[in-house]
Order: sequence, then C-alpha cells, then structure tokens
Amino acid sequence: MQSGFGTWLYKQLYCRLIGTVLPVHWFGPKPPAIEGLSETPESPHLQIVSHCWQYAHLSVYQLSSLANFPPESFKLTYTLYYAAEDEATARLVKKFAQKRLRNITWQWIEIPRSELFRRAIGRNRSALATTADWIWFADCDLIFHDGCLESVIDSLKTLKARLAYPASEQITELLPAEHPIVNLPTDLPQVVDIDPSMFRHNPIEKAKGAFQIVHGDVARHCGYCKDLSHYQTPTDRWRKTFEDTAFRKLIADEGTPIPVTGLHRIRHQVKGRYAKDSIVSDVRKNLRQLEDNRHN
Repeated sequence: MQSGFGTWLYKQLYCRLIGTVLPVHWFGPKPPAIEGLSETPESPHLQIVSHCWQYAHLSVYQLSSLANFPPESFKLTYTLYYAAEDEATARLVKKFAQKRLRNITWQWIEIPRSELFRRAIGRNRSALATTADWIWFADCDLIFHDGCLESVIDSLKTLKARLAYPASEQITELLPAEHPIVNLPTDLPQVVDIDPSMFRHNPIEKAKGAFQIVHGDVARHCGYCKDLSHYQTPTDRWRKTFEDTAFRKLIADEGTPIPVTGLHRIRHQVKGRYAKDSIVSDVRKNLRQLEDNRHN
C-alpha cells in the first residue's frame, strides 16, 4: 500500500506534469487523428460503463431509466462493475439481469472490490474491449430519462471528436440521507421513476468523471490510462478519480459539449462508498453542503 506522500507524488506526476513538463508520449500511445476517426453510422452502437459500490439506492434509478426508456434507434451495451460483498448491488443486478429490453445488452461484471475501488481498472478493460462506436464512462447515479440517450446519439452522429460531454444536466438539491428518494427500502423495487419537477437545470462546463463520452477508435487504441501502473493497481479503499484528468491529457482532448435532454442526477449528502460515520465521510458531507450553499 502506498504512503500518503507516495499517493500525493503520483497525483502530481500524472495529473499536473503530463503534457506540460513531461511529454504525453512517455505515458501512453499517440491518440488517433481526429480526421481519421470512423464515421458514426446511422444506427450506431453506444456502450455505457458504470461502477457501483454501495450505491444500489441510486443505481436502481439508472437501471430503471433504461427499462422505462429503452433505445429505439441504436444498440446499447450497458456495463456495470460491482463486487459480491456489496449485497444490495448484487441483488439489484440479479433482478435486472432477468429483464429482456429492446436494443439493450446487459454486461454485468463482478470483480474483486480491490479492483472496483480503482475505477480506471474497469474503464480500461472496457475501453480496450469495446466494439461500440462511442463509449460513455458514466457514474451509477446518472439517470437517462425520457429522450436522453436518443439526444446523445443525434449529437454524436455529426460530431468529429475524440471526446464529447453533455452540455447540461438536471439536478436535485443536495438531499439528506433520510430523504425518501435516497432512502429506498432494503428490498429494492424492480423499477422506479423520478419526478422531473424536483430537478433544476445545471450547465456542465467540462468533460469530467461521469461525463466522458469517448469515440470507440480512441478507446480501443488508448485504453483508459492503460500504461499508468498506479491507476491500474488494486487498492484497499475507494480512491478519488484523479486519473480522469490524466486520461484527457493522454487523448489530447478536453471534450466537445453536445446538447442533451433528459439527463438527471440525484445529489446526496452521504456518499455510500465511504465508511458510514467516519471522519472522512463527515468532512466530505460538510464540504458538499458548504459548496451547495455557495451556489444557491
């Protein structure tokens, strides 16, 4: 396990020095030229890749949105990485795996939690293996509501770029743990839905974390930080996703915003991936509340 100083040093090296002091080509293959990227076909294939650790109460909304609004004009592969120790998510996977939905292929991938905690490991595997025209590296708390994915596909069909991201989303206020939306029963229902009137418009200023939609040619060639060993090494706890910044430098693209409708996200104070009632959990909860107050 790396020391605190070692982790700090890796973060500085990979996130700040790549492409500035240190040449990008030291850390990965040269990305494909934009003009040489494959055209997006009229009936394309999109892949969504999510990770879930103790977020079943939010992941159920994402999975339900696919069940409620399956794609009509394109094929979708939905990939979810999870760990057996997360019993609520395992039960959720079992329920939705039984659903046969139009144009959707489920891909449930159980991995050791030490690999799940380093999100770049799963993203890299999916990037290298994808057969999709575009691959969306998402988080499991995004909700693809009515018309969302169709609007994404409409935008991607005419886009020439390595990386795209939604220009906006709809978000809730910062909800406490006891709010009914984030406090579903332990035996999660089969399919749920949201009340869109609870959400407000929120512009997205850059491709980050859950908002990275990568051209398939780029994903297959570059992977996801595949040559940065630190980000491909299992860990003992959930790690902050600093690799996303390094990834965008490696593919030499900060992303093109695209118009998207129906993308929703439930904002919540308590992060399930951190130990409940821990100092880290409490500090992060308070910081999120301060940040939310600053924007309201």
